[in-house]
Amino acid sequence: MFGDVWKWAGTLRNSNKNIGVDRFQISIRLRQLIDNCIFWIDNKTFSEEEIAIRFKHELVAIHIFPNGNGRHSRLLGDIIMKQIFKKPSFTWGSKKLGSKNDNRKFYITALKKADQGDFKDLISFSME
Repeated sequence: MFGDVWKWAGTLRNSNKNIGVDRFQISIRLRQLIDNCIFWIDNKTFSEEEIAIRFKHELVAIHIFPNGNGRHSRLLGDIIMKQIFKKPSFTWGSKKLGSKNDNRKFYITALKKADQGDFKDLISFSME
């Protein structure tokens, strides 16, 4: 799943990218995301699946690492489902997302919709 990223795994990015928050905001935004997620869980703000997907989506938007953010966020979405909600992991479309195929195109489109606040397709995709 993580391939060649093990050399720097766990190290926050130290430069700004064309995606993600300013590098100096990473820790602050991550803390806010965790606090928001706790609130969503405690108050049942969204369905359990949507909570995990919203967490995954915002984690990618923060873009903590230089590479592997999508894989990392999907893993944490799965952990939330299994460990917090005691439900099965997501299937994430049951196909590879790394290659340029229809599955990846649908996933990217669903992510863009989620960027606009519409999480339906991303939730649906994650459970196919």
